[in-house]
Amino acid sequence: MTFQAFTQSLNDTQPPPNLSLALEALWYDGQGNWEQSHQLIQDEPGTEAALIHAYLHRKEGDTWNADYWYRRAGRTRPALSLQAEWEALVQELLP
Repeated sequence: MTFQAFTQSLNDTQPPPNLSLALEALWYDGQGNWEQSHQLIQDEPGTEAALIHAYLHRKEGDTWNADYWYRRAGRTRPALSLQAEWEALVQELLP
């Protein structure tokens, strides 16, 4: 799937089939459904989940919690807009 196809799918009512959990969480966030996105990712292990979790808490405005999750993902909070971070994460995680 391309980035363009992913972003176009945000007009659909359901995420595309066969997305990773991290991409599905970003899809819901891209639709403006922070709660669904957070619910999908919050209890998942691994670096990708921690990275999405960090982004979501940054978006929420909970910087302290976001920084904790960025550290868990082995990263630091990026100096990007939230939209630019979302786009970068989608592009990084697309196969």
